[in-house]
Amino acid sequence: MDARFLGIAELAEAPSVAVVVDVMRAFTVAAWVFAQRAEKIVLAESLDEALALKARHPDWVAIKDGPPAPGFDIVNSPGMLRSIDLGGRTVVQKTTAGTVGALAVKEASLVLCAGFVVAEATARLLRTRKSDRVTFVVTGEDGRADEDLACAQYIARRATGAGTDAAEFLRRAAESRAAAELAEGVRQGVHPDDVALCLELDRFPFAMVAALEDSLMVLRPCAVPSPADDAPI
Repeated sequence: MDARFLGIAELAEAPSVAVVVDVMRAFTVAAWVFAQRAEKIVLAESLDEALALKARHPDWVAIKDGPPAPGFDIVNSPGMLRSIDLGGRTVVQKTTAGTVGALAVKEASLVLCAGFVVAEATARLLRTRKSDRVTFVVTGEDGRADEDLACAQYIARRATGAGTDAAEFLRRAAESRAAAELAEGVRQGVHPDDVALCLELDRFPFAMVAALEDSLMVLRPCAVPSPADDAPI
């Protein structure tokens, strides 16, 4: 597999297959949203668009980075989200990096959103689709966020079927600037368990696929057969 690792600003054209990585915390949060039984996530272009969507659909749940704000229901924290039942709900998410990255590749034929919590399912989906050329969008810090790059590199190796030890990749993420800022309270809207939750490898068995639906970029969970399911009977 030909894997490229690019920051958002380096995307000169729409790739065929894109994996958008935001470990801390957009797509860890997105995975928890689906674990809490939400139907779908609408990725908003801006805070204003998120609020406008919420105004048109009062039953939708709006999420943003940072501290609580009027009009938003939840902050972008897996630790805070995990106790909320979202059964059947639509969630609108706007974050600093993750949602921006997904919208930047919305014209790709396949867009996956990922973090460590869905790493193996994402890699299996890439293998199932026989994706020969994949662009990994490293969303944090203008493409330099080591937690996102480490996760992207891990998924890329697993997508080739290589038996890769995750420990070094998780260590890099744990020692990243983002992890330190979350742990030290530099960022607002943080739960004490957020870093640990972002570093839970393969917590969830699904991948997450984003696609345009009526001009909105919508993220949905995607069940991926396990290797045992692929075995001959």
